[in-house]
Amino acid sequence: MKSLRRIIGYLAAYKFWAVGATLSLIAVTVANLTGPQLLRYVIDEGIRAESGRAIALGTAGLALIAILRGVFNFTQAFWSEQASQSVAFDVRNDLFAKIQGLSFSYHDRAQTGQLMTRATNDVELVRQFTGQGLFQMINSLLMLAGSIFVLLYMDWRLGLATLSIFPAIAGVILFFAMKIRPMFGKIQKKLGHLNSILQENLAGVRVVKSFARSDFETERFQVANKEYKVENLSFVRAASQAFPSLFFFSNMGTIIIIGFGGWMVMGQRLSVGELVAFNTYLMFVVQPLLAIGFLSGIIIRAGVSSERIFEVIDTNNEVVDKSDAQTLPPVSGKVTFDDVHFRYAGQDEAVLKGIDFTAEPGQTVAILGATGSGKSTIINLLPRFYDTTDGRVLVDGFDVRDLTLDSLRSQIGIVLQETTLFSGTIRYNIAYGRPDATEDEVIAAAKAAQAHEFILEQPNGYDTTVGERGVGLSGGQKQRVAIARALLLDPRILILDDSTSAVDAETEYQIQQALDGLMVGRTSFVIAQRISTVRNADLVIVLDKGTIGAMGTHKVLMEESPLYMEIVASQLTEDRTADKMTG
Repeated sequence: MKSLRRIIGYLAAYKFWAVGATLSLIAVTVANLTGPQLLRYVIDEGIRAESGRAIALGTAGLALIAILRGVFNFTQAFWSEQASQSVAFDVRNDLFAKIQGLSFSYHDRAQTGQLMTRATNDVELVRQFTGQGLFQMINSLLMLAGSIFVLLYMDWRLGLATLSIFPAIAGVILFFAMKIRPMFGKIQKKLGHLNSILQENLAGVRVVKSFARSDFETERFQVANKEYKVENLSFVRAASQAFPSLFFFSNMGTIIIIGFGGWMVMGQRLSVGELVAFNTYLMFVVQPLLAIGFLSGIIIRAGVSSERIFEVIDTNNEVVDKSDAQTLPPVSGKVTFDDVHFRYAGQDEAVLKGIDFTAEPGQTVAILGATGSGKSTIINLLPRFYDTTDGRVLVDGFDVRDLTLDSLRSQIGIVLQETTLFSGTIRYNIAYGRPDATEDEVIAAAKAAQAHEFILEQPNGYDTTVGERGVGLSGGQKQRVAIARALLLDPRILILDDSTSAVDAETEYQIQQALDGLMVGRTSFVIAQRISTVRNADLVIVLDKGTIGAMGTHKVLMEESPLYMEIVASQLTEDRTADKMTG
């Protein structure tokens, strides 16, 4: 209920629609409760007394009630839908903004499919609650309370006899609600797992087909789909057990009214019109109870979904701006790692241990090491994708934790081997970090990245639309678009993974030319894969199990570091590309 109260709190911004829907519900309830009294009047004062005037008045009153009920049902449905769509809009935006702001450590642990389920299916269930469940529950409670009051007011003895079925129906509903509550948590988890499998396969469809694993993945999806189906059928089974009981007890109420009420009519303690009205009010008692039983499913599902949504929204972000965070002024590019230690969340052993070095403005720093030595971790700490466990990372003397994230990251350009492009035009992707860039600036960045010529060869040039993740462009073309994107920012600090092992010699040469141009005059951190990179670097850092095993220039390390010579011999690629291009 705490999560649902928070969802209801979103309605505060849409008071007009929420209040309008509530007032419309009250008007519908009054109209419904008035109807049986007019029916009683028509029977007793019109039909039995053979009064045409009474029949005409009663009939006109019933027609007026039908019209008013139709009008207010429309306004209630329209305004409640306006409110629910607006709440879903706000919740979805808050959830997406939170996901965008969460640190890398959260995304390391979270499943994409689960997050997608929360942003889509869970938000939709919350919308159903605010648009249908909440207002229909109010309507049911108003109708129930009003009907009970009228029943007791008309004849307390028959009213009490009729309401004797109430505890049994309430007990069935309570049992049903308690039984299905844990089911919806399982259903949503199964759906999230199903979405995770779907997302993974859509993202990795080429790998699946390359390894001829389509049948395996189809079977895996079918297993998850079956588990989701089984959980849903468990809910259906519980509902099928509960609702027949509700109908049974409601029928018992009708039997009580016909039997006891008929005996009272024969004894002239109740009129025929009152007996008919009593039976109608019984339906007004039973229908809300049945509705509450049905709505309990919607409400419980919304409760589970709201818990899942707020579980993300309430997640503590490990990397946030301090309250007194400073804006980083334009930097010269001096970067210092001061006794840096780092351990990933949930791991016992530190990935980095006592990292100490300084990169002067304009220098190129090559980072080498075996897999798992901490190369990627170092470059992730600089733009503060993670915070250090101990020690400091300084940019021009500023601790990155004392700076606003936007001002820090806007002065760092990143080009990684695994290039990510977004659905949209080539121009949109190049200008992603600077959407206000002019056409000339975009073209200049593309030329510097060796991308201008191949872009002009595309069907619509810079306005050519690329598919999801850059589908439609080759790996080398995507890489050069990413370099142009980084160039457009004109950053003073660069982070590069210059591996080009997955492309042909010509493309490798073009990319390397673009990267060499990109690094001029900038402080660059390169996860080195090429001998030319380390030869030309001002500082080479060799990582060994999270510590600096050796550090210096290529020449010094070749003379003094066996570890470095071993890596050069076994890991770095020879630079034959330029020879192939020129020879």
